[in-house]
Amino acid sequence: MQSVHQGACHCGRIKFELRGQIGAVMACNCSLCWMKGALWHGTDEAHLSIAAAEEDLLLYQFGTMTAKHYSCRHCGVSPFSRPRIAPQG
Repeated sequence: MQSVHQGACHCGRIKFELRGQIGAVMACNCSLCWMKGALWHGTDEAHLSIAAAEEDLLLYQFGTMTAKHYSCRHCGVSPFSRPRIAPQG
C-alpha cells in the first residue's frame, strides 16, 4: 500500500498529493532554495498530483532558466519546484 502525503501553500489554494514513501530529502544548493531553507524530495509526475488552477501558480526562473520554481500568487509560498538537476521531476 502506498502512503499518501498531502501538502498545500499557506492559504490553501494550491494543494498537492504525493503518493509513495519519503525515504530521504536533500537540501537544494541553488541560491533561492538555500535562502528559503527548502528541502527537496524527488518524484515523478505519476506520483504527484496538483489540485490548483493555473492562474493561482506563479513561475519564477533565473540563471540557466532550467529550474522552475512555483509559488502561490495569493500567499507567496512555494509548495513545489522542478529543479535543474531533475527538470522533469
